[in-house]
Amino acid sequence: MCPFRIGNGFDVHRLADGRPLWLGGVHIPHRRGCVAHSDGDVLIHAICDALLGAAALRDIGVHFPDTDKAYKDIDSKRLLEETMRLVRNAGYEAGNVDTVVCLEEPKIKDYIPAMRATLAQVMHIDVSQLSIKATTCEQLGYVGRQEGVAAYAVTILHRKLEDS
Repeated sequence: MCPFRIGNGFDVHRLADGRPLWLGGVHIPHRRGCVAHSDGDVLIHAICDALLGAAALRDIGVHFPDTDKAYKDIDSKRLLEETMRLVRNAGYEAGNVDTVVCLEEPKIKDYIPAMRATLAQVMHIDVSQLSIKATTCEQLGYVGRQEGVAAYAVTILHRKLEDS
């Protein structure tokens, strides 16, 4: 069995006026936020999909379907906690997670340290194992028109060391 597994994740949500904007478990003050069944945290959703994919555990929609009322307006940090439990139960630990958030505005660079700290705590990993980058789409496409936000994540998992 391969000791390393690589996974990638992607998520996108529409933006609407008057909705809260959550990214990486951090509330970001802005006039627009994500339209979603959950809190719409695209960064966490992309990370969950990368982790689940690397462990061959399918995807976030299988584990947390948007048709289930239990997940209505749920804090996505809870989804990430459960994803990490599933990954660990499958015998893996996260090596690192590398992410990109695509958003025209607001600029999120000042929130990235808080996002990294929050996510590392939820995942029970060191903050050095988590990278968050931000980019715009140069006013192109749905992100550029400020109609939506997207996030990408890549992770590497490694087999847990057996207890001695």
